[in-house]
Amino acid sequence: MAGMLYICATPIGNLEDITLRTLRVLKEADLIAAEDTRNSIKLLNHFEIRTPMTSYHEFNKYDKARVLVEKMAAGINVALITDAGTPAISDPGEELVKQCHEAGIEVTSLPGPSAFVTALTISGRETRRFCFEAFLPYDKKEREAILSELKTETRTIILYEAPHKLRKTLKELYGELGDRRISLCRELTKRHETNFRTTLSEAVQYYETEDPRGEYVLVIEGADRTQLREAEMREFLSMSVAEHVQYYMEQGMEKKEAMKKAAKDRGVGKREIYQELLKM
Repeated sequence: MAGMLYICATPIGNLEDITLRTLRVLKEADLIAAEDTRNSIKLLNHFEIRTPMTSYHEFNKYDKARVLVEKMAAGINVALITDAGTPAISDPGEELVKQCHEAGIEVTSLPGPSAFVTALTISGRETRRFCFEAFLPYDKKEREAILSELKTETRTIILYEAPHKLRKTLKELYGELGDRRISLCRELTKRHETNFRTTLSEAVQYYETEDPRGEYVLVIEGADRTQLREAEMREFLSMSVAEHVQYYMEQGMEKKEAMKKAAKDRGVGKREIYQELLKM
């Protein structure tokens, strides 16, 4: 019989957050695939776990995933852990999971700690609807594209950021999103856990003189729907009726549907749009 892949969440700070099920699986697995074996050995030693480890990280994730899949196909059970939190979330484990599914290897996940969920729950921001962007892209064009998309995102936005990049990221967010409320969470589950609730403008000013320390989770309020709609209406009303209809047709709508949509945007009947088009 083929083995399985167990996605094992590990503590993001406080070791007491590990689950009994995760401890059992880590002890019973044939092999533990760890992002950094030097870091994970501390966790395993603390709980007296002697299961063999192998490294699985960003720089070997494709080739090593194939090796691990072959082992599981041969009957080996593999437990996947990351340095902290839940594997496969903004993590190379995503590739291993994909290859397992392609090879017909069973995958199961053991729920546990995750930094972005922990930060969201203490942030005081809206939790019913949220989007998780992890770290913003390094590529300048891709980064600008993502920031532009986030400008009209109405859900709560969650980002990760390293301390040496925090100042730059806060300035970019303020410049693109405007002055939103934000919670900057760090040292989660640890003794010096902080949840700095402020605004983007105040955060930019604060970190001009304060040195960022530790890994950050940024929880930012989404855009206001009413303000977005008002801005959209101002843009539409600056167009001629023909330009408005053409705008929707360029998005793939049939002319009748585009006329209907333009009429709704402008708060008039479709007949009025039709009459305006006849004049042109």
